[in-house]
Amino acid sequence: MRFFHRDHHGEERGHGRHGPHPFMHAMRRGMGGFDGDQFEQRRGGRKRVFDSGELRLVLLKLISEQPRHGYDLIRAIETLSGGAYAPSPGVVYPTMTLLIDMDLAEEQSQEGPRKLLTITEAGRQHLEEHADEVATAMARLAALAKMSERTDAAPIRRAMHNLKTALHTRLTEDGTSRETQLEIARILDEAASKIERL
Repeated sequence: MRFFHRDHHGEERGHGRHGPHPFMHAMRRGMGGFDGDQFEQRRGGRKRVFDSGELRLVLLKLISEQPRHGYDLIRAIETLSGGAYAPSPGVVYPTMTLLIDMDLAEEQSQEGPRKLLTITEAGRQHLEEHADEVATAMARLAALAKMSERTDAAPIRRAMHNLKTALHTRLTEDGTSRETQLEIARILDEAASKIERL
């Protein structure tokens, strides 16, 4: 089995069966920010995006359009989701390896350390057989992009940051009374009610 990881120059390298697993390599270097089928929302909280089978289909769909290496695949998914989701190297590279092991993809010979994956005939047939699942997965990325566009308002982010700073400053002051805390809660509740009525 062949594993992929990226070296300190951002290049992809292959390791044999006994080489370091790419996920552990990523975690050691702080690259594993996601656990594969989840993404960290800008406003907090982890949400499921794909299971492993769906991610495999998405990667296969992307390399069916053109040969791609791991970094290309991550950036392509991030672009399709409007920046809301980017799978970690720790899940993308093992999935690339799995696609090769399943004979759905193969490495394309080229100069340089980066390994381009291209789809095989069996891979194209696999996509056709799972066309509905592929369409659903790609639609999910489009929905994430639409949600991101709708909610990614710079003035709101600025206002939320100001609120967080003001709350932290006021509530960590020595001598903050219970009355002050209750008044802050009242103001926040009132603001929330006004936003809900917009």
